[in-house]
Amino acid sequence: MKQRTKKSVVSEVKQIALAVELVELGARLQVLEAETTLSRERLLKLYKEVKLVAPPKGMLPFSADWFTTWQPNVHASLFAEIHRYLVEHTGLEGIQAVIKSYRLYLEHTSQRGLEPILTFTRAWTLLRFLHSRLLQTIPCERCNGRFVVHALDLHDRFICGLCAPPSRAGKSGRTAGAERPAPRILM
Repeated sequence: MKQRTKKSVVSEVKQIALAVELVELGARLQVLEAETTLSRERLLKLYKEVKLVAPPKGMLPFSADWFTTWQPNVHASLFAEIHRYLVEHTGLEGIQAVIKSYRLYLEHTSQRGLEPILTFTRAWTLLRFLHSRLLQTIPCERCNGRFVVHALDLHDRFICGLCAPPSRAGKSGRTAGAERPAPRILM
């Protein structure tokens, strides 16, 4: 005789509330599957109901290199330090710590008029890379801020991208285009 597992209505409601919160923060379906106990079919329906569109298809971002390029590194490092601080000082853990950290990251960037570069899914992926020790944070020799780096790279006398920005830093397509004269059209 097969033994049935009891389903708790309360725990299911909590899982649905968590999934809705994650969808509202921009989590991809794979994150929802990893962080909740709801079925894929249920998550698909929930995602469509909350976002009014089907979830994006495709793989999650998987390259650790993205987190070490100049601008993403600044944002990833900020998020990683917010998360580290919350975990060490508040008792938050797991997905609740990720959610709270991401909300604080969004609040911090918006208060400074910055566009948040880190999506929720990238932030979640960053923490997985940090926990698996593919990435780590180390202090900058000049400012003592902690920044995300590849764990296996050499980091003697590390200087962050804020203290020594690359030559093209901050030159987006809009800014770079504003410095160049408009192209002439020859007829």
